[in-house]
Amino acid sequence: MERKHVLTIAGSDSGGGAGIQADLKVFSALGTYGMSVITAVTAQNTQGVTAIQEIDAHVVKSQLDAVFSDIRVDAVKIGMVSNHEIMGVIADSIKRNQPPHIVLDPVMIAKSGDALLQKGSIDTLQRVLLPIATLITPNLPEAEELLGYNITSIEEMRQAVRELAEKMNTQVLLKGGHLNGDAVDILSTGREFSHPRIDSPHTHGTGCSLSSAIAAYLALGEPIEKAIAKAKEYVFQAICHAFPIGDGHSPIHHFYHWDQGGKVYGGTST
Repeated sequence: MERKHVLTIAGSDSGGGAGIQADLKVFSALGTYGMSVITAVTAQNTQGVTAIQEIDAHVVKSQLDAVFSDIRVDAVKIGMVSNHEIMGVIADSIKRNQPPHIVLDPVMIAKSGDALLQKGSIDTLQRVLLPIATLITPNLPEAEELLGYNITSIEEMRQAVRELAEKMNTQVLLKGGHLNGDAVDILSTGREFSHPRIDSPHTHGTGCSLSSAIAAYLALGEPIEKAIAKAKEYVFQAICHAFPIGDGHSPIHHFYHWDQGGKVYGGTST
């Protein structure tokens, strides 16, 4: 069977749990070939982000040109993009090369609470990048930033995801992990996806991994709702099988299905 190729455009996480590193692990775990365009280098571990160095926009463009000029791209995942100039370069490349699937995770804040998007770039994100995506995957704080109001219940999530989809003219998966109770994500089609909440500190990189898993499944030919369902199950199991690394929020276990000896946290999927 022909190998599918998935490109991640995101920041590098020196701790290996999120960003480019997590995305490439996901692509490999799900049987696709991963490529990367790095937008920023972060000094980061399980406890937080201590430094960010953005990559010059012309170098980002050169990376994009190098990939698209030589390798077929079956899907793209876009993660951390912190300034308007890089956003413009990415949007131009996407429009020019027309990859079939674009999953955009509007990364604004790290798990530790550190800001990953320049405040003045949020408007550019909404005008330039979000409308070109096949699917965007904001969590509640990101959706609140994009909409300008608080979201505190499942019913408010249902309204917010419809509003975001209409505003951005694209499909939206609103992630409800910041609410209490089961983890419920809502797609703008009305489909809801639920998993039991896992009592585990090992959740670093869940957002990055979910969006990259959706991109991989779309590349593999799954329709969007099935791609999301399979991606959520993959991330749920990766959290269940995670193990401690560092002194903060440890990453999920991207290759859990290859490691039968790891301790399992939480229950099984329903």
